[in-house]
Amino acid sequence: MTAPSRPAVGDRTWLFYVMFGSALTLVYYALPTGGGWGPARVVVYFAISASAVPAIVLGMRAHRPVPPWPWLFIGISQLIFALADASFYTAHLVFGITTFPFVADVLYICHYPVVVTGLALLIGRRSPRRDLPNLLDAALLAVVAAMLSWLYLIEPYVQAGAPQRVSVASLAYPVLDLVLFAVALRLILSSGRRPTAFFLLAFNLAAFVTADTFYVVQQIGGVYGPGTFLDAVWLSGNIALGAAGLHPTMAALGEPAPHRDMHLASSRVVALAAAALVAPGVLLVQHFRGASHDVPVIAAACAVLFLLTITRLAVMVSQQRRLAVTDVLTGLRTRRYFEASLCRALARCTRPPAVFVIDIDRFKAINDRYGHPAGDGVLVEVATRLRGAARDGDVLARYGGEEFALLAFDVEPEAVPAIAERLRAAVAGAPVRVSDEDRLPVTVSVGAACAGRTTEELIAEADRALYAAKAQGRDRVTVGDPGTDHAAALAYLRSTADQVDGLLSTCPHGRPVGRWARLVCERLGCDRTTAANAELAGRLHDIGKILIPPEVLAKPSALTEAEWGLLRQHPDHGFRLINAVPGLDEIAAIVRQHHERVDGAGYPRGLAGNAIRLEARVISVCDAWATMVSDRPYATPRTPEDAAEQLRLGRGSQFDADVVDAFLALHAEGQIEALWERAAL
Repeated sequence: MTAPSRPAVGDRTWLFYVMFGSALTLVYYALPTGGGWGPARVVVYFAISASAVPAIVLGMRAHRPVPPWPWLFIGISQLIFALADASFYTAHLVFGITTFPFVADVLYICHYPVVVTGLALLIGRRSPRRDLPNLLDAALLAVVAAMLSWLYLIEPYVQAGAPQRVSVASLAYPVLDLVLFAVALRLILSSGRRPTAFFLLAFNLAAFVTADTFYVVQQIGGVYGPGTFLDAVWLSGNIALGAAGLHPTMAALGEPAPHRDMHLASSRVVALAAAALVAPGVLLVQHFRGASHDVPVIAAACAVLFLLTITRLAVMVSQQRRLAVTDVLTGLRTRRYFEASLCRALARCTRPPAVFVIDIDRFKAINDRYGHPAGDGVLVEVATRLRGAARDGDVLARYGGEEFALLAFDVEPEAVPAIAERLRAAVAGAPVRVSDEDRLPVTVSVGAACAGRTTEELIAEADRALYAAKAQGRDRVTVGDPGTDHAAALAYLRSTADQVDGLLSTCPHGRPVGRWARLVCERLGCDRTTAANAELAGRLHDIGKILIPPEVLAKPSALTEAEWGLLRQHPDHGFRLINAVPGLDEIAAIVRQHHERVDGAGYPRGLAGNAIRLEARVISVCDAWATMVSDRPYATPRTPEDAAEQLRLGRGSQFDADVVDAFLALHAEGQIEALWERAAL
């Protein structure tokens, strides 16, 4: 069975509709006002007004808005409005009936609740979450409009002493227009996409409210008659509504807003400030006119506007506070909030809380292959899954780029591994969508700790556990041991550094670099502590490469820019690995800086000159020498003479000049080669 075909509505159908409607409007005004042309004018006017109804129906069938109810109500309201137009203009232009109120007025009034219902449904769809700021802004503007409407539209009717039937009908228009105006403001100020159909619908609402306002003013003055400029305003609104229904973006009007923009634009500030000043301005006008009977109404409006303004400011302050502790992308808490919560918990809780540090495995590869928008999508999905696995009351935060942290209160130490595993399994349970065609398995490594006297100790313990999980192959859980022997941790770091050396070369690397660094520091007259730090940092300077994919680390050909990006992260990886061991913070800082250059062109932070620690400047020279004279997957060894020349060429730009001189002096004395041989033992 063949599925029913959908009507073909092209991207420009709405534009042709606007052109045709505009042409008919010109025809309407070109027709004579007398001589029996009344029926023709009614037909043309009704054709324009009613054409918006089939336009909306056709647009709904073609573009399938979800849900369809807002557009259905808007279409029904336009049908009622078109029937009212037919009744009104037939009475005026054909039969000369000017009775007020008339059947047309009943239809006009009935169309208001229908269109307001449709707009309210559309607003609810676009802003499914609480949107108090925009609601307050719309309320402020609506109060100003209500005050002006009372003073210049409603009250004159009340004072005129017209028959009750006429007064009720006359008052219904400005009151219902106020309701429509308030709802229209709420739609215009709402969050969400604003495609072409949005502006066409907004123009329709503005045209109707404007024309109705002038209509009431002219009725008060007894000067209204059909065929004036007001008909052009109403007709342009009808055409805009039909064009909105036909436009391909009409379905997008019902899409929920992804997030609320907490930024208060300067244009909105000016508009709200101007609106708030209208009431005092009107009060001055009334004072100079000598009219005092409206003072209570204006005073009440001033009071309401003041309260709305104060409320708006309070909401804005609350939003800014929430924004300061909320990650914009994931909606989780920020690192600052997490650490502050941990400090408070350690100060108040009798039982230390548990800390979990969660890192997405090989996240950089996702960004490189699928792009940063896909990477952001992965971050949001991982955050959602972690939020679902966390307990109510615990603090889940985005701790870094692709790193999250969970602070769990009142947890027995025996339950920590189970919580960590639940977090890991929640992420790994199903592939994550990274594009329309691709779903990717995403895993995390979790490090946990549940004892520590200070914030730094607890986080450092969780960090150590995280890097242990990474070193063991990723996609696993490790719980830190607060009683870990630091000597054993240091031995583990040295063993890991040797493992990296074995991946890169058959020659030793970290050991000779450390010993050369100590010797150079002694030649430069450094104290024993500096020399010892240089030796240990040199020994461990490449340890961060353990987290670089082996296929990149041992690639025999030139690296791509993306692969270089991965490799340049190893000083930061090394810093965090070493810094996780208490007492090695200075060693970690030296390792982080060993690829900086004295001219500022190095990485990872672009430090220059004396901003780089001396030990790091020393290791930079020793590391370069060892790399040049050893066998590497991507290069053949250089001769010592060639390596010495390269150091001289980099003197004062890549390398510290004094360090190069000291190293080459040691080389000339034969001490560098001797240490190379000793390191191999």
